[in-house]
Amino acid sequence: MTDPTAPTLAPRISGLLATFYALGTILGAGIYVLVGKVAAEAGLLAPLAFALAAGVAALTGLAYAELAARFPRAAGAALYVQQGFGRRRLTQLAGLLVLTTGVVSAATLANGFAGYLAVWVALPDALVTTALIVALGLIAAWGVAESVTLAALITLVELGGLLLIIAVTGEASLARLPTAWPTLLPGADMLALGGILSGAFLAFYAYIGFEDTANLAEEVREPQKNVPRAILWSLVIATVLYLVVALVAVLGLPLETLTTSRAPLADLYTAATGRAPTVISLISLVAVINGALIQIIMGSRLVYGMAREGWLPRALAQLHPQRRTPLVATALITAIILLLAFLPLVSLAKFTSFVILLVFAALHVALLRIKRRVPYPPGVRIYPAWIPAAGLVATLGLLTWQLRTLLAA
Repeated sequence: MTDPTAPTLAPRISGLLATFYALGTILGAGIYVLVGKVAAEAGLLAPLAFALAAGVAALTGLAYAELAARFPRAAGAALYVQQGFGRRRLTQLAGLLVLTTGVVSAATLANGFAGYLAVWVALPDALVTTALIVALGLIAAWGVAESVTLAALITLVELGGLLLIIAVTGEASLARLPTAWPTLLPGADMLALGGILSGAFLAFYAYIGFEDTANLAEEVREPQKNVPRAILWSLVIATVLYLVVALVAVLGLPLETLTTSRAPLADLYTAATGRAPTVISLISLVAVINGALIQIIMGSRLVYGMAREGWLPRALAQLHPQRRTPLVATALITAIILLLAFLPLVSLAKFTSFVILLVFAALHVALLRIKRRVPYPPGVRIYPAWIPAAGLVATLGLLTWQLRTLLAA
């Protein structure tokens, strides 16, 4: 049983901070690192790959918004699977899969951090990555209000970086649109469909992050209202930015340059302005840091919530009595990320997309089951049943395509 005198998570996060938290992890997780890799799969059709991934993410985001309002507690996906299926083993599996995506995502971002830092100074990747992850683990342990506020401030910098890229490249790139637009659409024979689907599978990684907010539900004020809003607004803003940046990227850089770049937005900035990419490289570094920090916060809350419910060892549910942060869980997540941070970037991103799509498929089924059992809970905004049904079809479709691609390789 839970000790009623033990410290608990404190609701210190406003709705605005929750939105910036979600937006920060979405932006940091993808566009600064992966736009070139998506172009390598989809070519000039990369904007369509991002648009397809956005559609899948939107369906899942709506499902998450309803689930978070129904069950505003830490543990996120694990809690929702438990409510939908009532099976302990399946609940543990879902929680551990989400945890895996979080730590792999943070490792991916730490990997990308070294690429942007190389624009400034040449240091051993292992040293840079280790120092970054340890520092972020300490910040996450500092306190939720402090770490989320820092993440929100960094998110403003991330937004500024993307708007800067759009501003300096948009006029020249979009001026090419009237003549270039036929190359940005698939032909009537749809031979490019495979590249779009493969690109969308990888681009989906760039949208991962909105679901992290659900794990902060106990630390957000008025969670039934503010957590769903944070999820949906973060997805809308990120989608608009992603589509515009992907468009100016494929129009502003030769495809061979874009697809091989370790720092694609820095190269795009240089191509558009003729100047050294000092500012955008610094912003990109900050964006990557933010994404990794938020994943550590998410992972520690997920572990804490699962441990408190008895789905993981109880020792992982310990909170610092003053800071009210899960120190043991935070240390565990930081250590795991360190072990994973030296794997190849694209491999990490594809693995993360595959695992999170499996979890999202399970959550769509769980929501359909919960809707049948409790169709109209008080104080919760309900979405039509076709949304989780369509989300299930979409997630399984992307998964099936990727499995087909792997088997054919």
